[in-house]
Amino acid sequence: MIADCVFHELNFKMPSGTSRGILRSKPSWFLRKKGIGDDVFAYGECSVIEGLSPDDLDQLPEKIKLLIDFINEGKTISDDFFNGFPALQFAYETLQLDFERHCEHKLFDSYLFNGEGIDINGLVWMGSKNFMLAQIKEKINQGFKCIKIKIAAIDFSEELSLLRYVRQEFNTDDIEIRVDANGGFKPDSALENLKRLSEFNLHSIEQPIMADNHEAMAELCNVTPLDIALDEELIGVSSNSIKRLLENIKPQYIILKPSLLGGFKASEKWIEAAEENSIDWWITSALESNIGLNAIAQWTTTFSNSNYQGLGTGQLFTNNIQSPLNVKAGRLYYDNGENTSWDFSTI
Repeated sequence: MIADCVFHELNFKMPSGTSRGILRSKPSWFLRKKGIGDDVFAYGECSVIEGLSPDDLDQLPEKIKLLIDFINEGKTISDDFFNGFPALQFAYETLQLDFERHCEHKLFDSYLFNGEGIDINGLVWMGSKNFMLAQIKEKINQGFKCIKIKIAAIDFSEELSLLRYVRQEFNTDDIEIRVDANGGFKPDSALENLKRLSEFNLHSIEQPIMADNHEAMAELCNVTPLDIALDEELIGVSSNSIKRLLENIKPQYIILKPSLLGGFKASEKWIEAAEENSIDWWITSALESNIGLNAIAQWTTTFSNSNYQGLGTGQLFTNNIQSPLNVKAGRLYYDNGENTSWDFSTI
């Protein structure tokens, strides 16, 4: 057998709050393709978030089985095979890249391996005011220069007081603040909320209203006092509709999550269309294990994008795959030292 698949349920260190509810665990399927040697494999991660990923969880196991059969039979696999399954397409693309690079898990010629690292944001999860405040202080003490705060889950006035605290202690030169509403604002009150948020000199807000309200989002992007980044809005959009969506809505930023968009090639179509329309962007992981995070981080270094990237979620799980990835002072590194290595025994 050339290839197989291993299922692994990733468990959060603590329940993680989002506008879609509390996450305690999430599923990932790991595609493996045998290299040279008994225990040498290339890996690709199919990571899904229930309620967000387009991949049909009921059909996904059978789709994975069919993909593995095709790989083992040496069949050509077209992009059409992955229609409706972007997470699986991401997994297959990264599996092939890893295999081509001799299963060393170095998918690109990346300066990530040379000790330079990637500037990333520190993520503050939803929860009580005191819980979120403790996270903010922790991230700042850890040396993060950019923090991303998930909002639209608790009382809005309490969220504003959290931002007020940060800005009283740290100016924009000290800390860049991003907020992520995950579509939590109502269209008729979103502009007023953005006006109140803009008082704190924020960098941007992600997805202030729910996706697929294109007319309302376009109007909001046109009059907003705070830069808007599209996130969920990009999910499930066909390649033929990318340019039209960006031209119609005209956001200030877009956020690229390869496992939700169908991999690197699909994400690069968004980047090309964004730059043609003078829209800035950054790259974010989407709760992958270190296998998926490693692939996304390496791909990120192939661009000269100066924004803080959203690549720090690999530390969230109790049963993650041990890797050379580590975060120090707000930067993600790939440590090539003798005491760091990959260990796939968890799966």
